[in-house]
Amino acid sequence: MIAARAFRGKKTAVFGLARTGISAARALLQGGAEVVAWDDAQAKRNDATAVLGAKVVLADLATMDWTKISVLVLSPGVPLHFPALHPVVRAARDAGCEVIGDVELFFRARRANFPETKLVLVTGTNGKSTTTALIGHLVREAGLAVQVGGNIGTAALDLEQLGPNGVYVLEMSSYQLDLTGPTGADVAVWLNITPDHIDRHGSLSGYVAAKRRIFDGLAQNGVAVVGTDDVHGLDMCDALRASGVQVNPVSVAHAPVKPGVYVQDGVLYDALSGEAQKVMDLCALTRLPGAHNWQNAAAAYAAALALGISRARIVGGLESFAGLAHRMEEVGRVKGVRFINDSKATNADATARALACYDGVYVILGGVPKEGGIDSLAQFFPRIRKAYLIGQAADAFAGTLEGRAPYQKCGDLANAVSAAARDADQEDEAVVLLSPACASFDQFENFEARGEMFRKLVSGHAAKSMSGSAV
Repeated sequence: MIAARAFRGKKTAVFGLARTGISAARALLQGGAEVVAWDDAQAKRNDATAVLGAKVVLADLATMDWTKISVLVLSPGVPLHFPALHPVVRAARDAGCEVIGDVELFFRARRANFPETKLVLVTGTNGKSTTTALIGHLVREAGLAVQVGGNIGTAALDLEQLGPNGVYVLEMSSYQLDLTGPTGADVAVWLNITPDHIDRHGSLSGYVAAKRRIFDGLAQNGVAVVGTDDVHGLDMCDALRASGVQVNPVSVAHAPVKPGVYVQDGVLYDALSGEAQKVMDLCALTRLPGAHNWQNAAAAYAAALALGISRARIVGGLESFAGLAHRMEEVGRVKGVRFINDSKATNADATARALACYDGVYVILGGVPKEGGIDSLAQFFPRIRKAYLIGQAADAFAGTLEGRAPYQKCGDLANAVSAAARDADQEDEAVVLLSPACASFDQFENFEARGEMFRKLVSGHAAKSMSGSAV
């Protein structure tokens, strides 16, 4: 736990008591602040009381006298700008109260108390969790102390305080970046941009603007690692260079890029000095399959180099990376059928990256659909042996697939796994892929819960298969 001492002796408010809200409240308390907190959900308030006890005052912030409050720490899940300013946020701002997020508290604590540590931030529409975990792995394999968190795993303020040679690697969502000021990052990684979270940011430009904040206030000699395989990355690369920032471009689709890091025909090249040098064959990394993971690996390589890690150590770390749970994760193999958990694919672009890895696949799709549904997956429909549709998106996805790929409406994940396993068992070396192209909130608390249920169902199928029972 990292103490948030910036508001010692002052009255603070926390709105939203999920993982990051409770973390912020604890950090503020440890830093000597008075904390008033609230969540509209009774269950969340009960959870906060169980964790924080009577040290935090629970009070409806909609009725708060905001002239008495120094700062509002807002959960990243609470609407900030669009579709409308949340009433609690409006009341706080009308009173001149600062509105920030838990990661901003972390940034301030780091600047004040352990500025000698290194900070790496990672954002993008797709691949940021894998890249964040991969950078953390490379740092750890290089023998350095590292803490990994933010939008992945552990909340930023729940990480351990590190010494002078320590490295923090944080995944940053657009929601979190909306609530930060200057980051002070030593390395900021921008992977890619495709339309996402438009319901939260109002437009693609609003989404890009939030992502852009990752480069605000880079440390002196800070490095921007920018994926240039889409127009937003290219524009960002040019804008950062024009402002004097050191930019290390990364490309897979537009290779070669000089100076920069790029992947061509599955081979990673380092051309940061201008002359391209072969680093390694990424096709050999079975835990990082597909071109999308090549971009993740190339970005992680560039970030690790910026931290001063040697090429030899980076290559060793890439080779030993075990992969990320819920992202192209093989969770079982039954009679030649591979079961792949890609629950983290919460939009069509992420699912496209998974489908591109297989020539024929039995894919489970559905949940809470994003804007555009799965229309953009049309080029991959010939790869689909059959689709199994679940959740709110089932009817809409069926309409998109009609006459273009076989499908079956299954309702829930259990029925989908059962049907997919039965169909795939008729084929040698088949793949059953959970890559929903949707958020999970209609049937699961989050994508992790969805992925864990898939793992449990596959395990149950494997046990029945070994005992000779039918699925």
